[in-house]
Amino acid sequence: MPIKRYKPEQIVTVLRQIEVEIANGKNTPQACKEAEITIQTYYRWRKEYGGMKLDQAKRLKELERENAKLKRLVAELSLEKQVLKDVAEGNF
Repeated sequence: MPIKRYKPEQIVTVLRQIEVEIANGKNTPQACKEAEITIQTYYRWRKEYGGMKLDQAKRLKELERENAKLKRLVAELSLEKQVLKDVAEGNF
């Protein structure tokens, strides 16, 4: 069975649906089953996206991508700096 990938907007929507169902008297496992996610996924999503609005979830993912890109750039520049330092010292 293929794994379904959810976008942040979809995750926030599913969390809201589950919260409404729980408020209407269903228990968490039933609400998760109807939303076709596991209980563990629900709690993990709730920890990460709980209380967020759609635009906030989009911005979070955008910032995470930008942060990963910047970390790669810093790593590359640090490596280049170290190589240049070694060459300048004659330790190659």
